[in-house]
Amino acid sequence: MAQQIRRNGTPGVRRAAKAQSRAVTVRKAHRGASGVIDRIMGFLPFTEEQWSRIWLAMIIGTGVGIAAVIASLAGVPALAQAQVAAIAADAGFEVRHVRVTGTARMDEQQVYARVLAQRNRAMPDVDVAALRAELLALPWVKDARVSIQLPHTLAIDIVERKPHAVLEKPDRLMLIDAGGVELEPVASEKTKGMLRLAGPGAGKQARALETLLAAAPALAPKVEVAEWVGNRRWNLTFTTGQLLALPEGEVEAATALVKFARLDGKNRLLGGKVLAFDMRTPPRLYMRLPDAVGKPKVVAGPEETEETT
Repeated sequence: MAQQIRRNGTPGVRRAAKAQSRAVTVRKAHRGASGVIDRIMGFLPFTEEQWSRIWLAMIIGTGVGIAAVIASLAGVPALAQAQVAAIAADAGFEVRHVRVTGTARMDEQQVYARVLAQRNRAMPDVDVAALRAELLALPWVKDARVSIQLPHTLAIDIVERKPHAVLEKPDRLMLIDAGGVELEPVASEKTKGMLRLAGPGAGKQARALETLLAAAPALAPKVEVAEWVGNRRWNLTFTTGQLLALPEGEVEAATALVKFARLDGKNRLLGGKVLAFDMRTPPRLYMRLPDAVGKPKVVAGPEETEETT
């Protein structure tokens, strides 16, 4: 009679071997993944301490985010905001340092006066958009970038307006940019070499004046004062002290200025004996001489000249 031999324990041995094989495979994969991560982290410019802070910030940030989502779903966003701020503050995520960059001419204290109100405030409570709006209200600020740098720094990067000219007002001189925005009062001795704008409403015409002078680039550096007359036209005074009266209208004024530049190139009008040039009635050019008051010289065209009676 044949005996049936049972191999007790064989399936168990096989299962154990398979489990051991899987464990070895997992350990190899874990070591491989850890090696890749270590190599990637090695390429990044962070110390071990900095990595610890980064991971801590990510963990806390994830926890705060989850808490905010849960609270919002529960219908209590205001409570969620307060709770998030409290958690962040307890973790050290609050404004302790303020860094301002980009200020060259403006008074930096004007920026700090608005930013320091955020000191010791939890990072989630900082209203970046509102703070930027406050900074943009400052005359010198053309643009402002506000950013939160964890764990405790508020960074402000200012883009300043550039002084373009000096606006003569009844009681003071004002620096203005190319768009006519008034920047700050300035002393007369500090305006040497700068273009001056005069006349009611001249500041609002700064951009138009820049376009006009661009039509005759050779003359632009020689213009010392531009007076906006009757809210309709320009009188230009050159560094030689001579005055040029231009006609009304953007096209007419630019055309007259280009014509004057051409005449000056041929006849050296600037620096001569003529006190004033009047081009308000194109195509004629009237020239007033110091010894002929009341008898201006007239240029009917680019080259033809005659005396008025």
